[in-house]
Amino acid sequence: MSGLISIGEICSPFGKRGVVKVRPLTDFPERFAGMNEVLVQIGDDLQLYEMKSMNEHGEWLLMKFNGVDTREQASALTTGILKVAEADTFPLPEGCFYIFQLEGLRVYDGQRGFLGVIVNVLQTGANDVYVVSGGSFGEVLIPVIKGVVGDIDFEEGTVRVNLLPGLLDEGEGSHAD
Repeated sequence: MSGLISIGEICSPFGKRGVVKVRPLTDFPERFAGMNEVLVQIGDDLQLYEMKSMNEHGEWLLMKFNGVDTREQASALTTGILKVAEADTFPLPEGCFYIFQLEGLRVYDGQRGFLGVIVNVLQTGANDVYVVSGGSFGEVLIPVIKGVVGDIDFEEGTVRVNLLPGLLDEGEGSHAD
């Protein structure tokens, strides 16, 4: 099931006719408008559903799948995760990346060398923060701001950074008394 990206979560049935209430897991809920089908994963089970209709309902989406015609059938889909292939992700502007594309990239600082790999990306509002782990400095939090994050090379699987002073506690454990 690798190569699939989560784009929504089925939270509950809506009404009596098989409609489900979906919480988008994407910054681009408009991507759902043109969809004809979607994969739904519940546990290890993955099934393809044809979309009959989709409507916005506040921050939620109301979806109707072909063959899901009762509240009971819709209820069985609760907790299902809507997925698409990586190739079907919504195109991003140049210089923007999906979190799944960044996770696993090796991070190198211009002065300190290998810092670890990106294990998560925190979305703080002001700027994203790369959570880097696995290097000799332990967990490193790197703000994604101009001047800190340099070249991102997906072919090489690397990110070049120039850490600001104070981002690493290099003195701890290395002082000689």
